[in-house]
Amino acid sequence: MSHLRYAGLPFEEQREAFLAIVSADPLVGDALTRARALALPDWLVVSGALYNSVWNHLTGKPPGYGIKDVDLFYFDDSDLSYEAEDAVIRRAAAHFEGLPLPVEVRNQARVHLWYPVKFGRECPRYVSSSESVSYFASKTHAVGVRYDADGALELVAPFGLDDVFSFRITPNRALDNQRTHEAKGRRAREYWPEIEVVPW
Repeated sequence: MSHLRYAGLPFEEQREAFLAIVSADPLVGDALTRARALALPDWLVVSGALYNSVWNHLTGKPPGYGIKDVDLFYFDDSDLSYEAEDAVIRRAAAHFEGLPLPVEVRNQARVHLWYPVKFGRECPRYVSSSESVSYFASKTHAVGVRYDADGALELVAPFGLDDVFSFRITPNRALDNQRTHEAKGRRAREYWPEIEVVPW
């Protein structure tokens, strides 16, 4: 099963493979280059566009297959108003114009303000974009990439990469996110039937 060729390897080998695959993907590469130029504080391209690109690469699917958007996090606690975030979202929309997928931009310093309204339960007040990734409903999805100050790709993967390379969606019980875990698992299996969804 060649799609599992990186499963079980040491983290450093998986990290190299992951960064090589996502940076070579035309959609992700373009998104990362534009995100770097946008220069938001503590920015991070996260989640689906990354691990979906890896799954596409390993199963011979075309770039962009099954990816619905690009998630771009940033962290700015200097102004927690909706208006400040909305201004950034509008600026980003113009900046990413022409990218084949929409870019969802969210200030992780504000999540604790709207999360209880949307999901009916509390979430922590995050201190960075990286910290928020560790609260995703599935450990598999907790990946982020950005350029560091020297122009090298930096990986955020609090739970490692073995779930991604093993085509296994594993629950993260840091928050009560069972419904999100199951919904994302169902959607992923429609596009990549190789995937195993670990029950909550």
